[in-house]
Amino acid sequence: MPVIGAKPKGSGIGTGIVLMFVLASDVVCADNGQVFDTELHKVRVTTVAAGLEHPWSVAFLPDGKFLVTERPGRLRVIDSNGNVSAPLQGVPEVAAVGQGGLLDVVLAPDFAQSRRIYFSYAEPRDGGNGTSVARARLGAAELTQVEVIFRQLPAVESQGHFGSRLVFARDGSLFVTLGERQQKHFAVRAQDLETHFGKVVHLKPDGGAAPDNPFLLVPGAQPEIWSYGHRNVQGAALHPDTGELWITEHGPKGGDELNHVKPGANYGWPLVTYGIAYNGDKVGVGQERVGIEPPVTYWVPSIATSGLTFYTGDRFPKWRGQVFAGGMYGMVVRLQLAGEKVVKEERILTQLKQRIRDVRTGPDGLLYVLTDSPKGELISVAPAE
Repeated sequence: MPVIGAKPKGSGIGTGIVLMFVLASDVVCADNGQVFDTELHKVRVTTVAAGLEHPWSVAFLPDGKFLVTERPGRLRVIDSNGNVSAPLQGVPEVAAVGQGGLLDVVLAPDFAQSRRIYFSYAEPRDGGNGTSVARARLGAAELTQVEVIFRQLPAVESQGHFGSRLVFARDGSLFVTLGERQQKHFAVRAQDLETHFGKVVHLKPDGGAAPDNPFLLVPGAQPEIWSYGHRNVQGAALHPDTGELWITEHGPKGGDELNHVKPGANYGWPLVTYGIAYNGDKVGVGQERVGIEPPVTYWVPSIATSGLTFYTGDRFPKWRGQVFAGGMYGMVVRLQLAGEKVVKEERILTQLKQRIRDVRTGPDGLLYVLTDSPKGELISVAPAE
C-alpha cells in the first residue's frame, strides 16, 4: 500500500474559505528531503506520499489532510503522516482511456458547513465520452449525494483533450476548462459556439449557466460559454489581486500558452498558434489575428503545461504574487509579472526529472506538486533556509 515519505527519484488557496489548517511543521515525512537552489530561495523538496497511480489533482482539507484524484478513477485521502487511504466509495464510473479518467477536485466555498466537493472526469456516455462535472458530500470513506451538474456537449469517441480544471470565482460561481477533443475534425469546433469543445465555461454552483455569461442571448450558442478558441487547458487559477481567471493550455508541437481569460474573448485555436502540427505541418494562418486575444506568454518548444497557481503564501516572501506553472516535461516554471507582462522566467525542480501534473499553493504557505507516473508522488516544497 502507501509508501510513507519515500525519497524523490532524483530528477490555490482559491475561494476565501476561513478555516483552521494544520501547519507545515505537522506534516511528517520519513526523510529530510533534498535541497535545491533556486534564484530567490533555497528549497527543501520532500515526498509526503508515494505509490499513487497517475495522480491528477490535490485539494487541501481543513484538518490538514489532502484529497487526491488518481486518473484511473480513484479518490484518496492522505493524512499528515503520508498514509494513503483506501479508495473512497461512490466515485462514478470514469472513462479511463488515453488522457481520460478522474481529473480535478476542489472544495466548495462552504465546505466547512456542507462537506461538498466538486470534481471533473471523463464520463462514458452513449456516443462516446466527454468531460463532466459532479458534486458530492465527502464522508470518512465514501462520497454521498453524488450529482452530475454539467456535461460537455456533444459526446464523441476520443481519448484526448478532456481539459479539465475547476476554479471557484470569488462570487461562488465555477469556471471549468474543456479541451477540444484532440482530433482535427473536432478541434475546428473550438471556434463553434454550438459546442463546448475548446471552451472555458462559467457555471452557477448547481451547474446552470452563470447569469453574466457573454453568449446567453446568442441564438444557438451554448449558454455556459465564457471564452472560446482554446486547445486543451489543464492549468487554471485566480489572479490574487484582480480575482480574474488565468489559464495555461497546451499548444500542438510548441506554442503552449499562458492566458488571462476575458469574457467573450477568442483565444484563436486552431486559427492561429505559435506551434506546428506534430507531423511538421502548419496549423492555421500565422500567429496573430485581429479579434483574437494574444497570450500573455508562450513556450516554444513546449513545456507541456499542467497545474497552475499564484503563490499567495508567506513562507517564500520573494515569490509572493508570482505564477507557478507545472510542466510535464520535468519542471515547474516560475513567472514574475509586471502587470500582464512576464519579466522573468525560471525553471525549478528540474532535478526531479518527473512529469509535474499539478502545482498548488498550500494553506500552510508551501508549494505542493503531484508527479504523473504509475507510482506518482505528492511532494512538498518548503524553505530550506
